[in-house]
Amino acid sequence: MSGKKGMRRYPVEVKLEAIRLFYEEGKTCAEITRALNLHDPQRVKHWLGQYRREGETGFNKPTGRPWKQVQNEDAELKRLRMENALLKKFGSG
Repeated sequence: MSGKKGMRRYPVEVKLEAIRLFYEEGKTCAEITRALNLHDPQRVKHWLGQYRREGETGFNKPTGRPWKQVQNEDAELKRLRMENALLKKFGSG
């Protein structure tokens, strides 16, 4: 799920319970949606597809934009020195 306003994030436990209800108890997506008090009726179908493609590990992926990785220490040091110089020059005025 994206971070759009109004979108809900569900814990992995809820997703796995939906999968269990579908496969072990033979519940329909509509029944699971009501039983788990889910906001979006299509959410269960999405989770089932994700589970079929990736298994349980598909639910443990990080969400959002990944952190920037430092490409090399010299470039990071240069950037920090420039930032410090700018703060000294414009920060105390």
